[in-house]
Amino acid sequence: MDIRVQELLDRIKHDGLESAEAEAGKIRAEAQAQAKGIVDAAKAEAKALVDAAKADAARAEEAGRAALAQASRDLVLAFRADIDKLLSSIVRTDTEKAMGADALARIIPTIVEQWAKDGRDDLSVLLPESDLAPVEAQLRSRLSDKLRSGVELKPVKGAKAGFRIGEKNGAAYYDFSADAVADMLSAYLNTRLAAIMSSALK
Repeated sequence: MDIRVQELLDRIKHDGLESAEAEAGKIRAEAQAQAKGIVDAAKAEAKALVDAAKADAARAEEAGRAALAQASRDLVLAFRADIDKLLSSIVRTDTEKAMGADALARIIPTIVEQWAKDGRDDLSVLLPESDLAPVEAQLRSRLSDKLRSGVELKPVKGAKAGFRIGEKNGAAYYDFSADAVADMLSAYLNTRLAAIMSSALK
C-alpha cells in the first residue's frame, strides 16, 4: 500500500511538473510573441515618426529654398528698379543740359536745311521760350530769305529743353524734346541693363 501511494505521489508530482512546465512554456511563448509584437510595433512607430520628420524637414528645406529664391528675385528686381530710376534721372538731367540753347542753335538750322533739300520748307519749330531768340538768330544768319519765310518758330510754355519740328499743317512732326529723347535713351539703357543683369545671374 505504501508503495502504491508513493507511486501515486510520484506520478502526480511528475504529471504536475510536466503540466507546469508545459504551461510555463506556453506562457513563455505567449510572452515572447507579445514582446516581439510590442517591439515590432515600436519599431514601426519609430520608423513612421522618423519618416514623418524627414518629410517635414524636406518640406521645410524646400520652402526655405523657395523663400530664399523669391527673396533673391525680389532683391534683384528692387535693385534693377533703383538702377533704372537712377539711370533715367541721369539721362534726363544730362539730356536737358546737352539740349541747351547753344546746341539747338547748331542743330535746328542743319535739320531745316536738310528738310529744305527734300522740298519741305513749310515748317514749324516749337522751342522752349528761353531758347527761341538764340535759335532764331542762327536761322537768320545761316538760311536764305526764301527758306526763312517758310519756317515758323513758336515758343512752348513749360518746355525745359529740346524741340519739336514738323510741317505747319501738322501732318507729320518729330519730337526731339529733352523728355522724349531721355525716354528713348532710358528705354534703350534699361533694356541693355536688364540683359546684363540676366546674364550675370546665370
